[in-house]
Amino acid sequence: MKNLKDYKYFINREISLIDFNERVLHEAMDERHPLLERMKFCIIFSSNIDEFFMIRVAGLKEQVDSNVVELSYDGKTPKEQLMEIRHKLIPLFELHRNILMEDIYPKLKEHHIEFHQYNELEKSDKSFLDDYFDKYVFPVLTPLSFGPANPFPNLINCSLNIAFILYDNIKKTQIYSFLQVPNFLPRLVKLPNRDGYHYILFEEIIKANAFKIYPGMQILGAYNFRVTRDADIEIAEDEAEDLLYEISENIRKRRWGMQPVRLELNPNFPKELLDFILEYLGLSDEDVYIYNRPLNLPDFLTLLDLDLPALKDPPFTTRIIKEFQGDDGAIFEAISQKDYLVHHPYDSFSNSVLRFLNIASTDPDVLLIKITLYRTDPNSPILEALKLAAENGKSVTAFVELKARFDEENNIVWAKKLEKSGVHVVYGVPHLKTHCKIAYIVRKEQDVFRTYVHLSTGNYNQTTARIYTDVGFFTSNPEFGKDAALLFNFLTSYSHPSEWKHFSVAPINLYQKLTRLIDREIEKSTPDNPGLIFAKMNQLAHRELIPKLYEASMAGVKIQLLVRGVCCLRPGMPEISENIEVRSILGRFLEHSRIFYFKNGGDGEFYLSSADWMSRNLHNRIEVMFPVYQKNLKNTLRNILDTNWKDNTKSWRLNPDGTYTKLKPAEGEEPFIAQEKFLEEIQIHQNKLKK
Repeated sequence: MKNLKDYKYFINREISLIDFNERVLHEAMDERHPLLERMKFCIIFSSNIDEFFMIRVAGLKEQVDSNVVELSYDGKTPKEQLMEIRHKLIPLFELHRNILMEDIYPKLKEHHIEFHQYNELEKSDKSFLDDYFDKYVFPVLTPLSFGPANPFPNLINCSLNIAFILYDNIKKTQIYSFLQVPNFLPRLVKLPNRDGYHYILFEEIIKANAFKIYPGMQILGAYNFRVTRDADIEIAEDEAEDLLYEISENIRKRRWGMQPVRLELNPNFPKELLDFILEYLGLSDEDVYIYNRPLNLPDFLTLLDLDLPALKDPPFTTRIIKEFQGDDGAIFEAISQKDYLVHHPYDSFSNSVLRFLNIASTDPDVLLIKITLYRTDPNSPILEALKLAAENGKSVTAFVELKARFDEENNIVWAKKLEKSGVHVVYGVPHLKTHCKIAYIVRKEQDVFRTYVHLSTGNYNQTTARIYTDVGFFTSNPEFGKDAALLFNFLTSYSHPSEWKHFSVAPINLYQKLTRLIDREIEKSTPDNPGLIFAKMNQLAHRELIPKLYEASMAGVKIQLLVRGVCCLRPGMPEISENIEVRSILGRFLEHSRIFYFKNGGDGEFYLSSADWMSRNLHNRIEVMFPVYQKNLKNTLRNILDTNWKDNTKSWRLNPDGTYTKLKPAEGEEPFIAQEKFLEEIQIHQNKLKK
């Protein structure tokens, strides 16, 4: 009997996450993407790696510092993982630099988008920049020189800084001074009176005018650097009387008060200065990364705002459900007749989800609205609909997850606005993150209270609904309504419901439900009628579910997994996982939907969920998985899965050794891109409507 939990049967989670970001880099190399979209993928890579250090690397370093040895899925110690992470990242950083500086930058120049060095500029440009410095930059700079009265400065997390080496001509001594580049002024400063888009980086203007900052000093050198800090907020909720205050305080600490984990430099950084900074930050040479490219690359996202449609993805018109349009009661009338699915971003978010809530906010027959909010836009029309509903006298409850990582501050701001409008705001369940996506509406119809429910794999966020693929579901099934009511009672009163008709809810019973579904496939699978599990998710990392999938594979069950990011399962191992294939798709849109199919001996079942198959989702978050029964909707979900599996151009296959191989069309086979196929289907739909 094989031990299916043996370390050799798992892929390291951190390395798998780095591999995902390597696939992101390959999108930046793909010339099928317009040029500014390729630039965007370079920026996404940089931003993702920042988060990787702030959370994953910080966690490993904390274990090392605390002498805690928690072995990874594949049996590595924290120290071993940190070494492997560095070994894996250094060549990726070089590839990233080459893509950006040797490929994208020269092509941007061909399109009259160019970045200049100060010393290369004409006299008129320098005059403009010197004046710009005097008017807008000098008044807001705060140089901090190190000395007896001035300790080493608190450097804000991920801020761009300049280290100056100065010589005091009066005291005849050498000084180190540090200056944080203000983030409220544009990083890319556009040069006037030139055709096209000509920029100089903000820090170059500061360096060129440094003599004005340090009069009487000789400037021996100026060097860019950036510090990444631990940003994982941990809150002792048992001791936090005011969760709102506690999270606000931790957000403040995240900026400059938490432990440094990485130091980024440009080349030619003096060794003496580097050693000085490392000593005060408590870092070692292993924490230093040197890039021959601009630091703080997310600042370059402003290039995506340029009015250059030829360098961006072409716009598309989203599909609209015609039954949801018409008078204000049309959407409720439609949902009362049958269930509906929407596949974002191909189906309109505004004309489905937002319309659902907008109409509910003003409909005199709507009595109550409840909703969970994990991440949403700061100026979200969803929030406006909820505020309007409360102002119209409806009972409105918004369950706001304050602990949504990197959105805590945003969530606090708009949660307070909701409260001021009369919305009852609930701030989380102790020790659990609320990650489920559900809206619940009660409407009075001919003296009967009818419930309408929207469930989704993605957030109530109009911005991400345009760039993430997610599936939403509308129903008036009263049993779904009862489950939804039980769920919200659980969220607001911490009750302990045990009888769910259709919902499987983490951490109560979702893991157990998935285990039973896999066991059923094993039981019903025969050589003549093998079982099938076809699942699409973002990440797969669970010490118990992965061995359970190995059991299914060994029993002859065919398993097809579309896992966009982290996957700790090793497919294709002889006698263990040879019936499992794992693929990852990256493209114009971020694959975010969670769709699960179980063959069930031929009576197939489909489920949608907010949860990935990860320990955190199934045991430390409140998540919902629910079935889809309507035949036409099951066909839609099967089409989504099959279309993604057919992708032979943007798809990667996971190998038994943990590496990924990019799929290519077979000889004589046409390239097939799933996301393009879905966009084509929209166009076909639009053309039919015109006839």
